[in-house]
Amino acid sequence: MRVSQMFMPTLREVPAEAEIPSHQLMLRAGLMRKLASGIYSFLPLGYRTFRKIEQIIREEMDRAGAQELIMSALLPAEAYQASGRWEVFGPEMFRLKDRHSRDFCLGPTHEEVFTELVRNEIRSYRSLPLTLYQIQTKYRDERRPRFGVMRSREFVMKDAYSFDRDEEGLDISYKKMYEAYCRTFDRCGLNYMVVEADSGAMGGTGSQEFMVKSSVGEAVIAHCEACGYTANEEKAECVPEACCKDGDSCGELSLEKVATPDVKTIEELVNFFSCSSKEFAKTLIYKADGRVVAVMVRGDRDVNETKLQNYLGCVELEMADGETVERATGAVVGFAGPIGLNAELNIELIVDPEVTLMKNFIVGANETGYHYKNVNYERDFKASVIKDVRNIVEGDKCPKCGSSIKLTHGIEVGHIFKLGTKYSKALNCVYLDEQGKEIPMVMGCYGIGVNRTMAAIIEQNYDENGIIWPIAVAPYHVIIVPVNTTDSVQMETAEKMYNDLCNAGIEVLIDDRDERPGVKFKDADLIGIPIRITVGRKAGDGIVEYKLRKDKSVKELKIDEAVNEAISEVKSALKNLP
Repeated sequence: MRVSQMFMPTLREVPAEAEIPSHQLMLRAGLMRKLASGIYSFLPLGYRTFRKIEQIIREEMDRAGAQELIMSALLPAEAYQASGRWEVFGPEMFRLKDRHSRDFCLGPTHEEVFTELVRNEIRSYRSLPLTLYQIQTKYRDERRPRFGVMRSREFVMKDAYSFDRDEEGLDISYKKMYEAYCRTFDRCGLNYMVVEADSGAMGGTGSQEFMVKSSVGEAVIAHCEACGYTANEEKAECVPEACCKDGDSCGELSLEKVATPDVKTIEELVNFFSCSSKEFAKTLIYKADGRVVAVMVRGDRDVNETKLQNYLGCVELEMADGETVERATGAVVGFAGPIGLNAELNIELIVDPEVTLMKNFIVGANETGYHYKNVNYERDFKASVIKDVRNIVEGDKCPKCGSSIKLTHGIEVGHIFKLGTKYSKALNCVYLDEQGKEIPMVMGCYGIGVNRTMAAIIEQNYDENGIIWPIAVAPYHVIIVPVNTTDSVQMETAEKMYNDLCNAGIEVLIDDRDERPGVKFKDADLIGIPIRITVGRKAGDGIVEYKLRKDKSVKELKIDEAVNEAISEVKSALKNLP
């Protein structure tokens, strides 16, 4: 391809709206343009990389025995209503009505429609196992689209669904998908981790996320270097920290009410009582699908709302407003505690296990301007339920081996689920076994975000000059830059090398623009082409400059040597193709 004929609108300045490197570079390199909030159009260079990622995914799905099809993105409401997710998705689902006032949505995910398809077409155990997949556009009305394609309202996802006779069959299908995902992300050149994850609205018995390590990732990953334990912050199990050191004992002191006028926050309480935040237990009032619940964690901890929501099984979870807090506690915000909550509201008190190990701690007194000190669990109050509902923090003990936990940030690019029979039972997706008995199919679900994968590759492969694409996903493998397009020797040399590389199956750009060499070099680095061959003044002597985008060094090679080295470099990088 000739750069002079390309639609390649590069930018020199960083767009003000772009917050992270991948977003900045995808705009600056002319890979995409914003159409609306959270909605982007991919331009030719970006779409070439996009298609290559799709193709890698497709090849690995096919290798794992999955079969590709395509579903509609416009979906009737009935299937989602049958599974209960028409309400669960809430405002994130794009809903619409046709001219007959029938409810539809733009598909946020396709578990229900795949299940319906298989339910209507498969009856015998002889047809199982079966794994189907698609690469399809999805729609979710994100509350806050951000970071370019990292969190957008329209995105492309590969979603696959396995159907098995039993749990043992699901384990086999799940393992095949796990291995296919590893091969996919390896081929994309990503440094990733596989972590235990929360299944969220998908449901099921367990799931794992494929996380790309990145400082801009929204996900927090807990990991243990000693035993290899890894989990998303939303899923990570917290080991309670004991109040007293091993061998010590803490005697219970008498409960005491203390006047604390205008002292509401943990910081203010620490100053007032001249003690550590670890000596407080805070009580937070929530509304879960309209009902009032109270949650207790240690003063220096934060509530993990995903854990809380999963335990409660609610669709909507939000902090209670001031009026609700006052109704529940009898006090204004800042003085809530576990002793004397409004009995008429039948408030469930959820207590983190760590609170039960505390001794002589401080809580709100459910009276404006007062706190209790020397509070002890069981003697002074009891929980409705003791449940891990806090965020894990750096330095916590590993739940598997007891070593120190470390935290890192990551970008979720893939997620695999063991759905079990959640959807097959809801939608009556059954098969007939050898005895003719109807048995619900056991399902798995497997997703890869194509847009996110592309952005994640950039987040791990860039420098101050632009993108550094791995060869497997680069829009083109090689760019040939003639320094002076009016020099016939340079142009003839460039054209010959271009034709030789094309004939060898190498994807090549030739920058035939009448531009200064510096402009061409900057664009080549910005768009991230892995190999640059510069044809300059020594072309007449049969010498060109050869440079890898990931290296700073430039070497002079004979023309045929440069061509052969480029071919070897590309083919070596692509050797893992099926």
